[in-house]
Order: sequence, then structure tokens, then C-alpha cells
Amino acid sequence: MEKKFVEKIQTSGHSLKNFFLFAILISSSLFVFDYAYGHGVGSETFPPVDFDGKQVTLELSSSKSDPETSDDQQISISMIDFDSKVTLRDVTFQIKSQRGETFLFEQEFKADNGFLVFNFVSEDSDSIILEEETGNSLLGSLLGLESRLIHVKGPKLSEGGLYKFDISILTVDDYSKKLEEPLVFNAGISIAQTTRHDFIDPNFGEQNINVITYYDEISNFEYDSNLKQISYSMPFEWSKSNINQTSVVHQELQIPKDFGDLLVSGYTMFVNDVELSSDIGTIDDFFSNDRVVHFIVYQKELQNIFETSSSQNIMNFVIKPDRDYSHLSSVTENGQFRILVSWEPENLKSNSNSKIIFDVTDIFLKNRPVSTNYDFSITQNEKILYQQSGISTNSKTEHNITEFMIPKDISGIVYLNFNNLDGNNLAKTSVPIVIDRIVSQNEISIPDWIRNNALWWSEKQIDDITFIQGIEYLIKNNIIVIPQTSQEDSESKDIPSWIRNNAGWWADGQIDDKTFVQGLEFLIQKGIIRV
Repeated sequence: MEKKFVEKIQTSGHSLKNFFLFAILISSSLFVFDYAYGHGVGSETFPPVDFDGKQVTLELSSSKSDPETSDDQQISISMIDFDSKVTLRDVTFQIKSQRGETFLFEQEFKADNGFLVFNFVSEDSDSIILEEETGNSLLGSLLGLESRLIHVKGPKLSEGGLYKFDISILTVDDYSKKLEEPLVFNAGISIAQTTRHDFIDPNFGEQNINVITYYDEISNFEYDSNLKQISYSMPFEWSKSNINQTSVVHQELQIPKDFGDLLVSGYTMFVNDVELSSDIGTIDDFFSNDRVVHFIVYQKELQNIFETSSSQNIMNFVIKPDRDYSHLSSVTENGQFRILVSWEPENLKSNSNSKIIFDVTDIFLKNRPVSTNYDFSITQNEKILYQQSGISTNSKTEHNITEFMIPKDISGIVYLNFNNLDGNNLAKTSVPIVIDRIVSQNEISIPDWIRNNALWWSEKQIDDITFIQGIEYLIKNNIIVIPQTSQEDSESKDIPSWIRNNAGWWADGQIDDKTFVQGLEFLIQKGIIRV
């Protein structure tokens, strides 16, 4: 291909972290007499406007330059006749581009076929360089067009981020005739970024979670092993104009399939302390090594957060299991069956009885429980601890139950194995769970449902003995986790009134967990709660 020119235009500063193979168009706006907004996922066609007796529009789309050989990301821009979908001729584009708040370039481009392709290339340099070629790009070839291909080279440009384009159309159909009123488009394409977060879980050891964001870079990632909760932050402008231009905020999590605590059947997402609707999340278990969880936060959800939260210019995400007890989900290798499994008691102990409760559902029948033969086993380090074969129930109200006496010498990770479903040796999956869970005694973990108990006790709907016995049981079984507390002998079993008041205030959300736990610690210290 013949190179037309090479131009160095500006020093680049900001760098982003990692790259993922997918791109999504986040927001765009069109200013021609009135405000109008484009909206879409992956590509975008703006609302049409009148020009010289016909309807015209601007299209943007993104793709990998060559997924097999390069990380380069291409973004195409074309001016088209809205009705015929044919690109217009002799189009002059005036384009200013930024990545985030970092300026990339501002330049005029002429396109005989109304079609431009920008190829973002990572190079180890301190400046942004534009190199132009005439030839067939991947997108141009697909459309049967010879396009102008402009390489945008600079530090880490293919790693993703929010790319902004301010586009003015100066000529259409004839280079010699400039428009009296340029057509002005403002668009933003977000190329996905992946950040890897490594940590050590007290029960599952070395783990990592990848967060893939299709909007902006994330920060402040944390994982709470007691609450099984993920949290992180991302910049976001909380204004009506920005929300109106933002179709969706798309986030993904990649969770290893050997990390049993997070292989739950559903998740709840909070943004700035606002709980989002349950239908924003989708679980994809059809990858071999990782589970992928998609969260699509639509404009309606963004508007609700804006109206109920006071946070400025940030989205604080919290993602946790949608149930107060462990309820895991796994898909068989052939993709046909989904296994839903829970157990009793919630915290399994060595040398004790347990119940494994599971359902077998058929994915092709919309996850309806089905009656099919199966082989079930419990193993640790490939040693079989228990095994049975049976036929699952197709009842929606009854479940398959296996009673299992946990040997006294078994602790740590064990696997629940489901094999040969419906006689198919590819219909198999394993679910890792933990015997004798390790919890951090320096942290506080209290399930939300205990608030009801605290409220009933504060209102004297249950008596002191029942409340204390319930708290003792929950602490001993690690359902409530509080810091280690020394205990003294005391003959008095009277509970001070301030603790009852605290319980009511905590149930109503007026005081935090730490303040409520201080009351429990006092009762332990005085020997009223025995643990």
C-alpha cells in the first residue's frame, strides 16, 4: 500500500492498563438544529437529518484490525444516505479525537467514498503519529469500499478506553461546496479494558478476578472473603446530559471455576448504595476455565441512581451473592444441564452430618427441572469420600437430597461431582465447596436477614433467652463473624437497655454493623453470650 504522509502531531500522556477483544459504543450525540442522541451496542447509526432534500446520517463502528495477528483496534466513520444505506461521496470530515481527557489529534480528512477507518496502534513513543494509507481495511473490504486508513500510533493506544470524536461534516457530494451550516456530531466509543486482580482467599487460596469495563477504567478493587463481596469504583459524570447520552454501562467479571464461593446462582449489584434490578445480570458458564458474568446497567437504572444518590463523578460498584445462603450453579461440559446445589448446615464441619441439596435442570428447556439418571460423588484430592447413583426429580418444589456424614479427618476443599447425566459421559461438572471454613476474626460479617431478628427483639416480639440463643448459634457456626473477644464469668444475665436500643437502630439502618457488634462484644465479655 502506498503511504501518503506521516505526521507527528502531539505528545501523549495518559496510559491505560489492559485490552480485551470487544468494543461497545457507549454514548453519542448529534447537534443539528436540535439535540438528538445515538444509542447502540458495538456500532451506532445516528438519527437522520435533512440535507439537500434527503435524509443523511453518520455511522460509527469498531472491530479488531486482525484478531489473529494484532491487538490493533479499528474505528470506522462513514457518512451515508439513510434510506439507501449508500455512502456519500466527496465528504470532508473535521475530526477532533481524545482518549478520556487526553488529546490525540485534530485534523481535516477528505473521503471520496465517505468512509474513514482509524487504526489505533500501540507504539513505545512519547507522541502521537498519524500515518495514512489508501487501501482496503477489514471494514472496508466487508463493505466493498476502498477506504482511507489512518494509523494512529502512540503509547498503549490499543489497550482501550473511552475514545471521543467531535466530528464536523464540512462538504458532502462536492469538495468545492462547503456547507453553510456544518453537520456536527459528538460521539464516544469505549473499547473494553481488562484489569486482573490477584488475592489470596483464606479457603480457596490464590485467586484472581478479571474486571472488564466497557466504559472507563476502574480502581479501588477489593474482595471481602467473609461477605463474598466484590467492590470497585469507576469515573462517571452524574449529570442529566451525560445520562441522556449513555445507553448502557456494561461491566463483566471473569471468575475462575475453581473459586467455589463465587459460583453462585445469582448476583446483586449496587451502584452508589442503590440496589439495581435483578435482570441486569447474566451468567455465562459456557467457557471451560472461567465463568463470565455480564452486568448491563441501562439508562433507566442510571436515572434512578442519579435521583436517589448524591455521589458525584463516580460509580461505586458492589457485587455480592443474591441469597443469604450458599446456592451454587454449574453447567455440564456438554452445555445441556445446569446443576443448582446448596447444603445444610450452612457451615459444614468435620465429623458431622450434612445434607447436599441439588436440582438438575435442562438449559434447552429454559432451566426446567428434569428427571434423568446421574452419578454423584464427593471427592477430595481425587479420593472418593461418598458416591451414589440415582434419578433426579422433575418437581419444581421438591429437591434431590443426599445425606453425608463428613469424616473427622476431612477439611478444606471438597468437590461435588455430577457425572453421566442422561447416560452422556460429557454431561459432567464439579462444584468445589469447603469443610471447616476459615474466617477472618478481625472482620465483621453479618447477613442482612439477621436485622429482622434484631428488630423483633428490640420490639419485644421475642424474649431475651431466644435472642441470645440465636446469636450464640450464629456466632458458633460462623454465620455472624465478629472479632475475637475475651470472656469473663458473670452471674448477671441482665441485658442493658442500650443494647436493645442499638438492635432496633441497627435494624432500621440508623447505626452501622460495627456499632451493633460492640453491643454483642459487651454481652460476650460479660458472659451473657457464651461462645
